[in-house]
Amino acid sequence: MEQSGRKILVADDEEDILTLLRECLEMEGYQVITASNGAEAVHAVQRLPDLILLDVNMPDLDGYLVCEKIRNYVDCPILFLTARTQIQDRVSGFRAGGDDYILKPFSMEELLARIEAHLRREDREPVQKQAQIKQSGKGIKFYRQGELAVDLEGYTALYLGRDIGLTRMEFKILRELIRNRGQVLSKEQIYEAVRGYEGGADANIVTEHIRRIRKKIAVNGGRDYIGTVWGVGYRWITE
Repeated sequence: MEQSGRKILVADDEEDILTLLRECLEMEGYQVITASNGAEAVHAVQRLPDLILLDVNMPDLDGYLVCEKIRNYVDCPILFLTARTQIQDRVSGFRAGGDDYILKPFSMEELLARIEAHLRREDREPVQKQAQIKQSGKGIKFYRQGELAVDLEGYTALYLGRDIGLTRMEFKILRELIRNRGQVLSKEQIYEAVRGYEGGADANIVTEHIRRIRKKIAVNGGRDYIGTVWGVGYRWITE
């Protein structure tokens, strides 16, 4: 894959790691933006990176807080770098809007493979979207149900005209359910559709994302549009 012009933001408070990552990524042809703390990382997103590597344990703002602050303003993959191995840590990262976890210590070969996989996913998404439209006949660009209005291509969901503030991953799940309204989708089907990249997967995180989608719609006064079919999966409620 041609990397020329692709920008990666790397945020880590350990200078040795930051230098190593910059040099390795530049050798692969990436443009690298570096930040040594959370505040610098938030500021650096103005340069519109194609992918972000965030260390979790940074001073002032940790990786989770940085992700929460920038997620509604950037649409690129965010990968956490961390030595934390607990499931709750991974859940916290996904709740913040992250897309993947790279556990320290990591090999550069694995890191580069994960980066390439995410960028391929981003490249394939427009093509896949058009293929799905042709195959399914569900190629709507705008969806309205009651007071809920969703721009399926513009990553915007409004209730009573107010943006409900979905993260990139939450919106993808919402869009998948809407496009397949009338069908019950398993967690695995949803996960594959919205995160279909090579590597480890935890489809159970879909449950957490759906909980957050429901909460954000409810906070804005909306009803529950997502039904749970116990033991099977989820479906979009059209009644």
